[in-house]
Amino acid sequence: MIARALYYKPLLSIVAAMALQGCASWSDNPAPDVLCTTNILGDTAASIMVGGLRASALMGPGVDPHLYTPTQRDILTLARARVIVFNGLHLEGQMARVLAALARTRPVLAATDAIDRAELLRVPDSEAYDPHVWFDVRLWARIVPWLAHRLGEHFPTQRDELLEAAIRYQAELLALDRWVQEQIERIPEPRRVLVTAHDAFRYFGRRYGIEVVGLQGISTSSEAALQDLHRLVELIVRRRIPAIFVETSVPRRAIEALQAACRARGHDVRIGGALYSDALGPPGSGADTYIGMVRTNVQTIVRALTAEPTADRVAGASSRVTRTKEPQP
Repeated sequence: MIARALYYKPLLSIVAAMALQGCASWSDNPAPDVLCTTNILGDTAASIMVGGLRASALMGPGVDPHLYTPTQRDILTLARARVIVFNGLHLEGQMARVLAALARTRPVLAATDAIDRAELLRVPDSEAYDPHVWFDVRLWARIVPWLAHRLGEHFPTQRDELLEAAIRYQAELLALDRWVQEQIERIPEPRRVLVTAHDAFRYFGRRYGIEVVGLQGISTSSEAALQDLHRLVELIVRRRIPAIFVETSVPRRAIEALQAACRARGHDVRIGGALYSDALGPPGSGADTYIGMVRTNVQTIVRALTAEPTADRVAGASSRVTRTKEPQP
Protein backbone atom coordinates (compact mmCIF):
# COMPACT_ATOMS: atom_id res chain seq x y z
CA MET A 1 0.00 0.00 0.00
CA ILE A 2 2.90 2.38 0.74
CA ALA A 3 4.41 1.83 -2.73
CA ARG A 4 1.02 2.43 -4.41
CA ALA A 5 0.51 5.66 -2.46
CA LEU A 6 3.93 6.93 -3.53
CA TYR A 7 2.77 7.14 -7.15
CA TYR A 8 0.49 10.01 -6.24
CA LYS A 9 3.08 12.20 -4.49
CA PRO A 10 5.39 14.76 -6.09
CA LEU A 11 8.92 13.53 -6.61
CA LEU A 12 10.43 15.62 -3.79
CA SER A 13 7.92 14.19 -1.34
CA ILE A 14 8.81 10.69 -2.46
CA VAL A 15 12.51 11.22 -1.87
CA ALA A 16 11.87 12.94 1.47
CA ALA A 17 9.67 10.08 2.65
CA MET A 18 12.37 7.55 1.76
CA ALA A 19 15.05 9.55 3.54
CA LEU A 20 12.97 9.51 6.70
CA GLN A 21 12.81 5.71 6.44
CA GLY A 22 16.58 5.34 6.39
CA CYS A 23 17.26 5.15 2.65
CA ALA A 24 19.38 8.30 2.60
CA SER A 25 22.54 6.20 3.07
CA TRP A 26 22.21 5.23 -0.57
CA SER A 27 23.44 8.72 -1.44
CA ASP A 28 26.95 7.47 -0.57
CA ASN A 29 26.92 5.35 -3.77
CA PRO A 30 27.85 6.93 -7.12
CA ALA A 31 24.82 8.30 -8.95
CA PRO A 32 24.05 6.43 -12.19
CA ASP A 33 24.86 8.38 -15.36
CA VAL A 34 22.22 6.59 -17.41
CA LEU A 35 19.60 4.47 -15.68
CA CYS A 36 17.36 2.31 -17.87
CA THR A 37 14.18 0.58 -16.80
CA THR A 38 14.66 -2.84 -18.46
CA ASN A 39 17.91 -4.74 -18.75
CA ILE A 40 17.36 -4.99 -22.52
CA LEU A 41 17.60 -1.22 -22.67
CA GLY A 42 20.37 -1.24 -20.08
CA ASP A 43 22.59 -3.48 -22.20
CA THR A 44 21.85 -1.45 -25.33
CA ALA A 45 22.85 1.77 -23.59
CA ALA A 46 25.91 0.13 -21.99
CA SER A 47 27.08 -0.96 -25.45
CA ILE A 48 27.68 2.66 -26.45
CA MET A 49 28.97 4.04 -23.14
CA VAL A 50 32.29 5.88 -23.44
CA GLY A 51 34.53 8.22 -21.50
CA GLY A 52 33.73 6.80 -18.10
CA LEU A 53 29.96 7.00 -18.50
CA ARG A 54 28.03 4.15 -16.91
CA ALA A 55 24.65 2.69 -17.82
CA SER A 56 22.68 0.35 -15.59
CA ALA A 57 19.21 -1.17 -15.43
CA LEU A 58 16.53 -1.08 -12.77
CA MET A 59 14.97 -4.46 -13.61
CA GLY A 60 16.98 -7.65 -13.44
CA PRO A 61 16.84 -11.01 -15.26
CA GLY A 62 13.41 -12.60 -15.55
CA VAL A 63 11.53 -9.48 -14.43
CA ASP A 64 8.22 -8.77 -16.19
CA PRO A 65 8.12 -5.02 -16.96
CA HIS A 66 4.36 -5.12 -17.57
CA LEU A 67 3.76 -5.91 -13.90
CA TYR A 68 6.81 -4.28 -12.32
CA THR A 69 6.14 -1.87 -9.45
CA PRO A 70 9.20 0.10 -8.28
CA THR A 71 10.17 -0.17 -4.64
CA GLN A 72 11.16 2.80 -2.52
CA ARG A 73 14.82 1.97 -3.15
CA ASP A 74 14.16 1.87 -6.89
CA ILE A 75 12.56 5.32 -6.79
CA LEU A 76 15.53 6.72 -4.86
CA THR A 77 17.90 5.24 -7.45
CA LEU A 78 15.82 6.76 -10.25
CA ALA A 79 15.79 10.12 -8.49
CA ARG A 80 19.60 10.19 -8.39
CA ALA A 81 20.18 9.22 -12.03
CA ARG A 82 21.44 11.93 -14.37
CA VAL A 83 19.44 10.56 -17.34
CA ILE A 84 16.62 7.99 -17.31
CA VAL A 85 15.75 5.88 -20.34
CA PHE A 86 12.56 3.84 -20.54
CA ASN A 87 11.02 1.77 -23.32
CA GLY A 88 7.70 3.58 -23.60
CA LEU A 89 4.51 2.46 -25.39
CA HIS A 90 3.13 1.55 -21.94
CA LEU A 91 5.57 -1.33 -21.41
CA GLU A 92 6.33 0.00 -17.91
CA GLY A 93 2.68 0.63 -17.14
CA GLN A 94 3.04 0.61 -13.34
CA MET A 95 5.81 3.23 -13.47
CA ALA A 96 4.03 5.92 -15.49
CA ARG A 97 3.39 8.34 -12.61
CA VAL A 98 6.88 7.97 -11.19
CA LEU A 99 8.50 8.63 -14.58
CA ALA A 100 6.28 11.65 -15.14
CA ALA A 101 7.30 13.07 -11.76
CA LEU A 102 10.98 12.45 -12.44
CA ALA A 103 10.74 14.19 -15.82
CA ARG A 104 10.21 17.50 -13.99
CA THR A 105 13.79 17.51 -12.74
CA ARG A 106 15.91 15.49 -15.18
CA PRO A 107 15.91 14.07 -18.74
CA VAL A 108 13.56 11.10 -19.05
CA LEU A 109 13.79 9.56 -22.53
CA ALA A 110 11.39 7.10 -24.17
CA ALA A 111 13.58 4.95 -26.42
CA THR A 112 10.73 4.05 -28.75
CA ASP A 113 10.37 7.73 -29.67
CA ALA A 114 13.19 6.92 -32.09
CA ILE A 115 10.82 4.81 -34.19
CA ASP A 116 8.29 6.23 -36.63
CA ARG A 117 4.79 5.34 -35.44
CA ALA A 118 3.95 4.09 -38.94
CA GLU A 119 6.39 1.21 -38.34
CA LEU A 120 4.83 0.14 -35.06
CA LEU A 121 2.24 -2.58 -34.64
CA ARG A 122 -1.09 -1.79 -33.04
CA VAL A 123 -2.42 -3.81 -30.14
CA PRO A 124 -5.47 -5.66 -31.54
CA ASP A 125 -8.75 -3.85 -30.81
CA SER A 126 -6.89 -0.90 -29.29
CA GLU A 127 -5.34 2.44 -30.13
CA ALA A 128 -2.18 1.42 -28.23
CA TYR A 129 1.02 0.18 -29.83
CA ASP A 130 2.79 -3.11 -29.17
CA PRO A 131 5.88 -2.19 -27.07
CA HIS A 132 8.02 -5.28 -27.84
CA VAL A 133 9.97 -3.61 -30.64
CA TRP A 134 13.32 -5.21 -29.68
CA PHE A 135 12.29 -8.46 -31.39
CA ASP A 136 12.76 -6.76 -34.77
CA VAL A 137 16.53 -6.29 -34.58
CA ARG A 138 16.58 -3.91 -37.55
CA LEU A 139 13.98 -1.72 -35.84
CA TRP A 140 15.79 -1.84 -32.50
CA ALA A 141 19.03 -0.82 -34.23
CA ARG A 142 17.41 2.52 -35.06
CA ILE A 143 17.24 3.34 -31.38
CA VAL A 144 21.04 3.24 -31.04
CA PRO A 145 22.06 6.42 -32.95
CA TRP A 146 18.99 8.25 -31.61
CA LEU A 147 20.04 7.39 -28.08
CA ALA A 148 23.61 8.48 -28.74
CA HIS A 149 22.40 11.86 -30.06
CA ARG A 150 20.11 12.40 -27.08
CA LEU A 151 22.76 11.39 -24.56
CA GLY A 152 25.24 13.65 -26.35
CA GLU A 153 22.98 16.59 -25.53
CA HIS A 154 23.39 15.86 -21.82
CA PHE A 155 27.02 14.67 -21.89
CA PRO A 156 28.48 17.08 -24.48
CA THR A 157 32.13 16.27 -23.80
CA GLN A 158 31.47 12.64 -24.81
CA ARG A 159 29.16 13.43 -27.74
CA ASP A 160 31.50 12.48 -30.59
CA GLU A 161 32.61 9.28 -28.87
CA LEU A 162 29.00 8.31 -28.20
CA LEU A 163 28.12 8.72 -31.87
CA GLU A 164 31.15 6.68 -32.99
CA ALA A 165 30.29 3.90 -30.55
CA ALA A 166 26.68 3.96 -31.76
CA ILE A 167 27.77 3.50 -35.38
CA ARG A 168 29.86 0.46 -34.42
CA TYR A 169 27.14 -1.13 -32.31
CA GLN A 170 24.45 -0.47 -34.90
CA ALA A 171 26.58 -2.31 -37.48
CA GLU A 172 26.73 -5.31 -35.11
CA LEU A 173 22.94 -5.28 -34.80
CA LEU A 174 22.40 -5.11 -38.56
CA ALA A 175 24.70 -8.12 -38.97
CA LEU A 176 22.66 -9.89 -36.28
CA ASP A 177 19.47 -9.05 -38.17
CA ARG A 178 20.82 -10.76 -41.30
CA TRP A 179 21.85 -13.82 -39.26
CA VAL A 180 18.35 -14.15 -37.78
CA GLN A 181 16.81 -14.08 -41.26
CA GLU A 182 19.15 -16.83 -42.44
CA GLN A 183 18.40 -19.01 -39.42
CA ILE A 184 14.61 -18.73 -39.64
CA GLU A 185 14.77 -19.69 -43.32
CA ARG A 186 16.17 -23.06 -42.19
CA ILE A 187 12.76 -23.96 -40.73
CA PRO A 188 10.49 -25.71 -43.26
CA GLU A 189 7.83 -23.20 -44.23
CA PRO A 190 4.83 -25.22 -42.93
CA ARG A 191 6.52 -25.34 -39.51
CA ARG A 192 7.16 -21.61 -39.20
CA VAL A 193 4.65 -21.16 -36.41
CA LEU A 194 5.81 -19.76 -33.06
CA VAL A 195 3.41 -20.48 -30.19
CA THR A 196 4.33 -18.68 -26.96
CA ALA A 197 2.83 -17.77 -23.60
CA HIS A 198 2.00 -14.16 -24.45
CA ASP A 199 1.88 -12.12 -27.61
CA ALA A 200 5.35 -10.58 -27.36
CA PHE A 201 6.85 -11.80 -30.64
CA ARG A 202 4.71 -10.05 -33.28
CA TYR A 203 7.58 -7.82 -34.42
CA PHE A 204 9.76 -10.92 -34.69
CA GLY A 205 7.13 -12.64 -36.82
CA ARG A 206 6.61 -9.68 -39.12
CA ARG A 207 10.32 -9.12 -39.71
CA TYR A 208 11.47 -12.73 -40.10
CA GLY A 209 8.48 -14.38 -41.77
CA ILE A 210 7.20 -16.66 -39.03
CA GLU A 211 3.59 -16.87 -37.87
CA VAL A 212 3.31 -15.92 -34.19
CA VAL A 213 0.48 -16.97 -31.89
CA GLY A 214 0.39 -15.96 -28.22
CA LEU A 215 -1.82 -17.63 -25.66
CA GLN A 216 -2.19 -14.32 -23.84
CA GLY A 217 -2.40 -10.82 -25.23
CA ILE A 218 0.31 -8.17 -25.45
CA SER A 219 0.39 -7.67 -21.68
CA THR A 220 0.95 -10.51 -19.23
CA SER A 221 -1.50 -8.94 -16.78
CA SER A 222 -4.53 -10.78 -18.24
CA GLU A 223 -5.08 -14.50 -17.87
CA ALA A 224 -5.56 -16.56 -21.03
CA ALA A 225 -9.27 -17.05 -21.69
CA LEU A 226 -10.66 -20.55 -22.10
CA GLN A 227 -11.72 -19.86 -25.68
CA ASP A 228 -8.12 -18.83 -26.50
CA LEU A 229 -6.90 -22.17 -25.18
CA HIS A 230 -9.43 -24.09 -27.32
CA ARG A 231 -8.55 -22.01 -30.37
CA LEU A 232 -4.85 -22.72 -29.99
CA VAL A 233 -5.35 -26.43 -29.36
CA GLU A 234 -7.30 -26.67 -32.60
CA LEU A 235 -4.57 -24.83 -34.50
CA ILE A 236 -1.72 -26.93 -33.09
CA VAL A 237 -3.46 -30.26 -33.64
CA ARG A 238 -4.73 -29.43 -37.13
CA ARG A 239 -1.35 -28.18 -38.36
CA ARG A 240 0.71 -30.75 -36.40
CA ILE A 241 2.92 -28.05 -34.92
CA PRO A 242 5.88 -29.88 -33.31
CA ALA A 243 6.76 -27.52 -30.46
CA ILE A 244 5.50 -24.67 -28.29
CA PHE A 245 7.53 -22.38 -26.05
CA VAL A 246 7.52 -21.08 -22.49
CA GLU A 247 8.95 -17.69 -21.58
CA THR A 248 11.37 -16.90 -18.79
CA SER A 249 9.39 -13.90 -17.50
CA VAL A 250 5.95 -15.54 -17.69
CA PRO A 251 4.66 -18.45 -15.55
CA ARG A 252 4.76 -21.69 -17.55
CA ARG A 253 1.48 -23.14 -16.29
CA ALA A 254 -0.57 -21.80 -19.22
CA ILE A 255 1.74 -23.40 -21.80
CA GLU A 256 1.79 -26.66 -19.86
CA ALA A 257 -2.02 -26.63 -19.85
CA LEU A 258 -1.94 -26.07 -23.60
CA GLN A 259 0.45 -29.01 -24.03
CA ALA A 260 -1.81 -31.27 -21.95
CA ALA A 261 -4.86 -30.25 -23.96
CA CYS A 262 -3.08 -31.07 -27.22
CA ARG A 263 -2.01 -34.45 -25.88
CA ALA A 264 -5.61 -35.19 -24.94
CA ARG A 265 -6.43 -34.65 -28.61
CA GLY A 266 -3.75 -37.12 -29.66
CA HIS A 267 -1.00 -34.69 -30.70
CA ASP A 268 2.19 -34.96 -28.64
CA VAL A 269 3.43 -31.40 -28.94
CA ARG A 270 6.60 -30.79 -26.95
CA ILE A 271 7.82 -27.74 -25.10
CA GLY A 272 10.66 -26.61 -27.32
CA GLY A 273 12.43 -24.57 -24.68
CA ALA A 274 12.26 -21.29 -22.80
CA LEU A 275 12.44 -18.00 -24.69
CA TYR A 276 13.64 -14.73 -23.24
CA SER A 277 10.89 -12.24 -23.97
CA ASP A 278 10.69 -9.18 -21.69
CA ALA A 279 14.06 -9.48 -19.95
CA LEU A 280 17.60 -10.73 -20.52
CA GLY A 281 18.91 -13.87 -18.87
CA PRO A 282 21.14 -14.06 -15.79
CA PRO A 283 24.94 -13.81 -16.05
CA GLY A 284 26.44 -16.88 -17.68
CA SER A 285 23.18 -17.86 -19.42
CA GLY A 286 24.41 -16.76 -22.85
CA ALA A 287 21.35 -14.49 -22.98
CA ASP A 288 22.71 -11.83 -20.64
CA THR A 289 23.24 -9.31 -23.44
CA TYR A 290 20.78 -8.14 -26.08
CA ILE A 291 22.73 -9.84 -28.87
CA GLY A 292 23.11 -12.99 -26.78
CA MET A 293 19.38 -13.04 -26.00
CA VAL A 294 18.44 -12.79 -29.66
CA ARG A 295 20.89 -15.52 -30.64
CA THR A 296 19.77 -17.83 -27.83
CA ASN A 297 16.09 -17.38 -28.71
CA VAL A 298 16.64 -18.01 -32.40
CA GLN A 299 18.74 -21.11 -31.77
CA THR A 300 16.03 -22.47 -29.45
CA ILE A 301 13.28 -21.80 -31.98
CA VAL A 302 15.15 -23.27 -34.95
CA ARG A 303 16.27 -26.35 -33.05
CA ALA A 304 12.74 -27.12 -31.84
CA LEU A 305 10.90 -26.45 -35.10
CA THR A 306 13.36 -28.32 -37.33
CA ALA A 307 13.71 -31.42 -35.13
CA GLU A 308 12.01 -34.56 -36.36
CA PRO A 309 9.79 -36.46 -33.88
CA THR A 310 11.40 -39.58 -32.44
CA ALA A 311 9.92 -43.01 -33.00
CA ASP A 312 8.78 -43.11 -29.36
CA ARG A 313 6.89 -39.84 -29.76
CA VAL A 314 5.21 -40.99 -32.97
CA ALA A 315 4.22 -44.27 -31.38
CA GLY A 316 3.03 -42.54 -28.23
CA ALA A 317 0.87 -40.13 -30.16
CA SER A 318 -0.57 -42.95 -32.28
CA SER A 319 -1.50 -45.00 -29.21
CA ARG A 320 -3.26 -42.01 -27.67
CA VAL A 321 -5.26 -41.49 -30.86
CA THR A 322 -6.23 -45.18 -30.79
CA ARG A 323 -7.29 -45.02 -27.15
CA THR A 324 -9.51 -42.03 -27.73
CA LYS A 325 -11.45 -44.04 -30.33
CA GLU A 326 -12.03 -47.06 -28.10
CA PRO A 327 -15.62 -47.42 -26.85
CA GLN A 328 -16.13 -46.47 -23.23
CA PRO A 329 -17.05 -49.33 -20.88
